[in-house]
Amino acid sequence: MIVENVLPEYYAEMLDVWENSVRATHDFITEEDIAFFKPMIVEQAFPAVTLKCVKSQSGSILGFVGVHDAKVEMLFVLDQARGQGIGKLLLQYAIDNLKVNLVDVNEQNPLAVGFYEHMGFRVISRSPVDDMGKPFPILHMQL
Repeated sequence: MIVENVLPEYYAEMLDVWENSVRATHDFITEEDIAFFKPMIVEQAFPAVTLKCVKSQSGSILGFVGVHDAKVEMLFVLDQARGQGIGKLLLQYAIDNLKVNLVDVNEQNPLAVGFYEHMGFRVISRSPVDDMGKPFPILHMQL
């Protein structure tokens, strides 16, 4: 597996990966939340970060990471590709090459919290709501 640059023409497929991953790991998010976030992901989030992805041998995107100012802003892996080291590869790439040392994680996603802790991140603070003011507590973590 190699980490590749993301081109804007990948955005639609990456949005599918995002939705697939969110549905598998964010059981606290409603259909309305997904519909609310989808256009923002493509129109605002993707263009605002440095994006890297991992593809399958057939060329489909298995996971991606988005980084801005030494912070992981997004890391999503296709549900059927979880547990294969893709998230670890993407995060390690971001740490080694993009100088990442911060990440915000939904407190209600214990698998993600545990993943980042396993990778050396520790909680430094907590917010009761997310950046949009929605009632999803966020753990601010640092390497």
